[in-house]
Amino acid sequence: MDMKRIKRQLSSSTRTDPENDGFHRSADRKSGSNMVRLTSILVVCLMVLLILVTFGVIHRDPATDRARGVSEDLGFKANVQKDRIHRVEGGRDSEETAEKGLEDDGLSQSADMLKDKLLGGLLAPGFDEGSCLSRYQSVLYRKASTQRPSSNLLARLRKYEALHRQCGPNTDSYNKTVDQLKSGHNPGTTDCKYVVWISHSGLGNRILTLASTFLYALLTDRVLLVDRGADMGDLFCEPFPKISWLLPLDFPLNQFKNFTEKSPQSYGIMLKNNIINDNKENISAGSLPAFAYLHLAHDYDDYDKLFFCEQDQLLLQRIPWLILRSDNYFVPSLFLIPTFEQELSRLFPRKDTVFHHLGRYLFHPSNSVWGLITRFYQAYLAHAEERIGIQIRVFDTGTGPFQHVLDQILACSLSEKLLPKVALQEPSSSTAKRRLKAVLMTSLSSGYFEKIRNMYWENPTISGEIVSVVQPSHEEYQQTEKQMHNMKAWAEMYLLSLTDALVTSSWSTFGYVAQGLGGLKPWILYKPENSTAPDPPCRRAMSMEPCFHAPPFYDCKAKKGIDTGLLVPHVRHCEDMSWGLKVVGEDEL
Repeated sequence: MDMKRIKRQLSSSTRTDPENDGFHRSADRKSGSNMVRLTSILVVCLMVLLILVTFGVIHRDPATDRARGVSEDLGFKANVQKDRIHRVEGGRDSEETAEKGLEDDGLSQSADMLKDKLLGGLLAPGFDEGSCLSRYQSVLYRKASTQRPSSNLLARLRKYEALHRQCGPNTDSYNKTVDQLKSGHNPGTTDCKYVVWISHSGLGNRILTLASTFLYALLTDRVLLVDRGADMGDLFCEPFPKISWLLPLDFPLNQFKNFTEKSPQSYGIMLKNNIINDNKENISAGSLPAFAYLHLAHDYDDYDKLFFCEQDQLLLQRIPWLILRSDNYFVPSLFLIPTFEQELSRLFPRKDTVFHHLGRYLFHPSNSVWGLITRFYQAYLAHAEERIGIQIRVFDTGTGPFQHVLDQILACSLSEKLLPKVALQEPSSSTAKRRLKAVLMTSLSSGYFEKIRNMYWENPTISGEIVSVVQPSHEEYQQTEKQMHNMKAWAEMYLLSLTDALVTSSWSTFGYVAQGLGGLKPWILYKPENSTAPDPPCRRAMSMEPCFHAPPFYDCKAKKGIDTGLLVPHVRHCEDMSWGLKVVGEDEL
């Protein structure tokens, strides 16, 4: 609209003397002219206000639009009302209250963003987002989980966070309990009890055992403290609000390499040597040690395995400090302890979601690792219509790639229609946009990637799909103590978890982590025998849960051996390891 023309029209309609400007004549003329000016100003203000309102409607807050997909902005700086977010104390009720408050302000899109950002209430709000970019940005890269955490789990996590703030490193309660530990005295009752996780084995094993130990802490009202090892602080963000989970460097028992299955402080050794006798219920607190070492690694013996008996758990509850070493995902056997089974069912109504929920709650890549993840994703995976992950772990000695392993990968991927078949000749030319499928491969060797990449480079596909095959790294051999090696390994596990479908290798904790974080039931490649590709090459996993490779086979009440894979319907033997145990969901019962 022409503002000058409006002014002229308004001015001419009120002016009585065309030979003057209405500003320097009689009082009556001056009053009428002032009214014209005032009216003109009001009209201009109304027009400007209308333009601003229109501009505000058209140009919405870009943060709400960014949540629509990673292709628009992967930075994720949601412009929601931070004072409301910080007041969310967790749980479904608090989340709904925060959402309603945002809706009342006309910000329902921001409410949806808040809900997604906290993974349905799984994560606590209030963290400094810049210190851990991955915590709240992960929703932009991963499809929303179909498995919602239970209200009981959310409440238990918020309760644990409060306990950790009260008893965590360098609090008064922690310092008091450490003093008691130094004295070697077991006071019987303490304000806080602890389980210290020892950093041990490869990164996949560490992630699985740390999740298992955290679940044990939840079930026993203990505070989890983490041995930082060589690189734990460099790989992961702090998961708990306002206080660290890392064990202080001045912890008096920090020489963890001195603890073995034969150490006198080992719980199994104390049982074996009758320092703790069979009459566990009548032992006085004063006769119990201030701490016990729990050896739950693959080479533990029958006495160590009594950890999974209910009577022993009742005794361990009276020891303030537990130091735990493991290289196993021991969650399935926790389901077989009557004291824990009922509570586990409350926390996880869908039983095969334990690692899926706890893994997403605990393990947030550090900013350095997150940079590796996001740069690779944006460069190679973001624009594909479908993403397929193939994780290869070969336990055979010798240099690869092995032809039988390549044959097995292709047989599985092609028969399950995860990858398209190639054609013998070029299809007729077409101007139609072709579907892009990205294949993310991870392996210590580059040979498998190169052969599959060349297959789709040198040949067209029958379906007409364009197949892009990528591999982030090829380290040639496992380098557990090398920081950058572990950073790349963690980035690749996470990238695999962002795929739409996944193929993994038998016995590989690397693959277990990826499937659990992604909520995926992978196709598991059977372990080859005699350098021959198995037939069939793979099978679909029963659940997204990892496998417990070295479970106990013992009936605690009858005190005899038993097949623990037959005790309850939701704990079964693994697909890739016949003696292992894994938790399955109701749809597999």
